Parts: sequence; C-alpha cells; structure tokens
Amino acid sequence: MTEQTDTQQGIATAIIVDSGRVLMIRRREREGKLLWAFPGGGIEAGESPEQAAVRETLEEVGLEVKAVRTLGNRVHPQTGRHMTYVACEVISGDAVVGDEEEIAEVAWVAHGEIPGYVPWGLFDPVQEHLDGALPH
Repeated sequence: MTEQTDTQQGIATAIIVDSGRVLMIRRREREGKLLWAFPGGGIEAGESPEQAAVRETLEEVGLEVKAVRTLGNRVHPQTGRHMTYVACEVISGDAVVGDEEEIAEVAWVAHGEIPGYVPWGLFDPVQEHLDGALPH
C-alpha cells in the first residue's frame, strides 16, 4: 500500500518571476529554520505537482499562474519533506496575503536580496533558474 500520510505528503512550490523579481512568502509558523519560502503546499490525491503549485499559489497569495516547467525535486534538508519546484508565470492578479492563517507577508524579491531571505542558499536548479530569469 502506498497511501500518503501528512508526513509523507509531497510539497509543490511555485517559483514565480514577474517584473524582474521572484515572489516569496513569510509563513506565520517556521518550518525548521524556514521562515521565508516560495508559495506552495501539499500535493493532493490525484494532483500533479504542477497542478498543486498553481492551486496553492491562488489559495495562498491570490495570483493566477500557469506552470511552465518543473525545475527539480529533492528531500528538503531543513524539513525532510519531498519537494517539487515548479517555474510558473503570472496570468492575472496581484500578490496578497490570501491565507491569513498560514501567510504573514508576501514580498517580490530582487536577485541580490535573496540571501537576506534565504541565507543558506537555494536548491541549485532553483538558483540556476533565477540566475537566468532575474536581472543581477
């Protein structure tokens, strides 16, 4: 039996670049050392990581996005959760705190500001994507 429980549930995150910045959210509760992260959440039964990233972005920050491509997968070193990182494009909306129980703040972050939000660095495929997508 391969049924997923909450502790095994995969997480999909949306890497959203718009107007030369990447969208990050500050969660109300830390997850390990994580305070700032990309929008995302649990992949529901029957859902692809891309679908989950799109759905979670709408729920968390009110942006309608489309999945462009999967950047990579890993077990997160801070949380132990299986992560899928999905590059997304904005279709419509403005980033706001959509889920006030989970999200405290949203920020559009310039390339040079990322280390201030994620001091231990990003997953290499995500960093490579942002290195190409954001002005330095």
